[in-house]
Amino acid sequence: MHVAGTGWLMDESLLETLPLAHRLALSYAPSAAKADTLALLALDARLAGIVRGEGEAIIAQMKLAWWRERLGDDPANWPLGEPLLAQLRGWGGDVSRLVALVDGWEVLLSEVLDRAAITTFCRGKAQAWAALADGVQSTSVNTGVEQAAREITLLDLTRKLSVPGELGVARDLAAKESWQPIRLQRKLRTLAVLHALSRRALANNRPQLLDGAGAVALAMRVGITGR
Repeated sequence: MHVAGTGWLMDESLLETLPLAHRLALSYAPSAAKADTLALLALDARLAGIVRGEGEAIIAQMKLAWWRERLGDDPANWPLGEPLLAQLRGWGGDVSRLVALVDGWEVLLSEVLDRAAITTFCRGKAQAWAALADGVQSTSVNTGVEQAAREITLLDLTRKLSVPGELGVARDLAAKESWQPIRLQRKLRTLAVLHALSRRALANNRPQLLDGAGAVALAMRVGITGR
C-alpha cells in the first residue's frame, strides 16, 4: 500500500505480526502517520517475540544486540531483504531513539523483575512513542504521549506477568498512574485508541483489550473523534 503524501510504501505483511488490538488501533491512524506507526508496532512485536521465545537468554540477547546495532547505525548501511528494516528505513523521526525500546525489552530477560527493571521497560516504550510523535507531527506539543504509553505498558504487564512478586510490582506501579483520559494529536490516534481500550480493560477488569462488545465501539469512537 502506498501511503499518500509520504512517498513511502507500507508493508502490509507486517500487519500480520501485530496483536488484533494493535491492528484495530492502527486502522484509525491518518495516512500520513500510518506507515511510521506500523513500523513502531511491528518493531515492538518483533522484540517481544525475541524476548518471549523459547531458548537460552544469551540467544535472545544476541538478537537484541543485532537490532540495537542496526537502529544505532545509519539506515543507509542497513542490510537489504529484512521487511521490518525496510519499513523503518523511511521512518520520519530519529530512528536511533528506538534503541531505548530494545533496551527496555532486554531488561525483561532478567531473572527477577524488580521495580527498577519494570520502570526501565516502561520508559523504553514511552520514549519510543515520543520518538514517533516527534517524527510524525509538525508541532512539538506531545503532552500525554509518554504517560499514555507508560500506562498501556503497565496494564499489559499486569495481564502477562505470573510471578507474584513481579506482578505485585506492576500492579502497584499501575495503581499510581492517573489513568485519566488523554487528548492526543490526530496523528497519534493509534495510541489514543490503545490507551482508551486499556482504561476500559482496567476499569472493568477485562483480561484482553478487545474483550466484550463495547471494546470495538469504544475503539471506533476514539478512532474517529479522538475522545
